[in-house]
Amino acid sequence: MSKRSLHIILVCLMFLKILGFFTLSESIAITRLLKIILRLLSTGGVVLLLGMLLNKRKSKVLLFENILSPVAYLFYLILGVCSVFWSTNPSYSILQLFMTSESLFFVVGLLGILQLTRDKESIPGIELSMHLSKSIFALCLVFLIGSFINPDKFMRLTHGGEVARLGGFMMNPNEMGMLSMVGFAALLFQWNYERCWKMMLVFAPVFLYALILTGSRSSLGGGLLIIGLYLLISGNKKIQLAAVIGGFLAFPYVVSNIIVKQGDLQEVLSMTGRIPFWKALLTEGLSQSPYFGFGFMRIAWTDYFSSVHTYAAKMTHNTFIQVLMNLGLVGGVIVLFQMLFTFRNVIISTSRPLQLFFAFIYIPIFINSITEFGIFGESNFGILFYQLLIFLFVVQIVPRRKIERLRAIN
Repeated sequence: MSKRSLHIILVCLMFLKILGFFTLSESIAITRLLKIILRLLSTGGVVLLLGMLLNKRKSKVLLFENILSPVAYLFYLILGVCSVFWSTNPSYSILQLFMTSESLFFVVGLLGILQLTRDKESIPGIELSMHLSKSIFALCLVFLIGSFINPDKFMRLTHGGEVARLGGFMMNPNEMGMLSMVGFAALLFQWNYERCWKMMLVFAPVFLYALILTGSRSSLGGGLLIIGLYLLISGNKKIQLAAVIGGFLAFPYVVSNIIVKQGDLQEVLSMTGRIPFWKALLTEGLSQSPYFGFGFMRIAWTDYFSSVHTYAAKMTHNTFIQVLMNLGLVGGVIVLFQMLFTFRNVIISTSRPLQLFFAFIYIPIFINSITEFGIFGESNFGILFYQLLIFLFVVQIVPRRKIERLRAIN
C-alpha cells in the first residue's frame, strides 16, 4: 500500500469516526444503528490496518510509555463501570461507557499506524494534523452546502426563531463550532511548519465561515486564542499587523451578531443562564450524592436536574461539573490527577512540535469543555480529540531488538 493510499484511507476513517458522533436521523433507532455501523467501520478499520502493518514489519513493536496519564484515565473509566451499580439509569451509563471506551481503540490504532509509517525526517504531528484538518474540512463543507440546500435540516433556530445556527438537529451548534476550530487549529499547526498555501486558502475560509454560522461564543473565544498562539510563535510582524487590522474591522460584526445576540447583554453576563444553573448543581444537586455521584453521565435521580432557581437540563454544560455530578468528589480527584499527568507528559516531552500540536488542539476543546459536553462529558468528538492528546505522548513504535536487549539486561 502506497503512502498516499494509506493517507486517503486514514482521512476517510477519521471522517467516518467523527461523523459517528452526529445525530444522522430523527429516528433514535436508526441513529443508534448508524452510529454502531460507523464506529465498527472506523475503529475496526484502524485496528485492522495496524495489525497488518505490525505483521508486515515484525521487527517493530507497539509500546506504551509515560503511562500515568492513560492509567489515570483507565481508573476514571473503571469508576464509571462501578457506578453502573448505583446509577440512576444503568443502561444509559453502560452505553456512554461503551462509546467512550471504544474510541480508545481507534486512537491507539491511528497513532500506532502514524508511528509505523512516519518518515524519520517528517515533523511529529504533521500527518495527524493533516488527517484532522482534511476530515473536518469535508464535514464542515457538507454542512455549509446543506445550509443553503436544506436550511431546515442543517440550521437550528434559537432565540424564539430569530437566530439560525449551523448544526440543525444533527449537532449542537456550539459543538459544531468547536469542531471547526479544531480543524482550524490543525491547519494552523501545519501552516506553521509547512507553508501549505492551497490548503490555507481553501480550508481556512470554510472553517471560519462555519464558525460564524454556528454563532458559538465559546468557539469564537477558542478561535481567537488559537490565532493569538500562532501570532505569538510566528514572530512575523506583517502577519501580526494584518491580524490586528482584521480583528479591528471585524469587531463590530462579531459583537452585534455573535457575542450580544439581539442586544441581550444579560444573556452574555449569565453565560446564557449557565451560571445560576451551575450554582444550583453544586449547592443543591451535589450534596445529594457528594462522594460517588449519580452514575456515569447522570446528574440527578431523574433524567433532568431541576431547581426552582434555574432551568431543567440533562447535562451540566460544564465537563468538570459533569464529572462531579457523575462520579462525585472521588471522580473529580481522579480526573484532576489525570489532567496533571497529561500536562506532565507534555512538559517533559523533547518534541517541540508535539508540544505545540497539543497546545493548538487543546485550546478549542478546553474552551468548549467549560460550557458544553467537553472532554469528560457525554459521548462527543471532544472526548476523541482529548484521547488523541493523551496517547500522543504514550504510544510508541520501537524495534523488537531493543525490547529483547532490555529483557536480556534485566
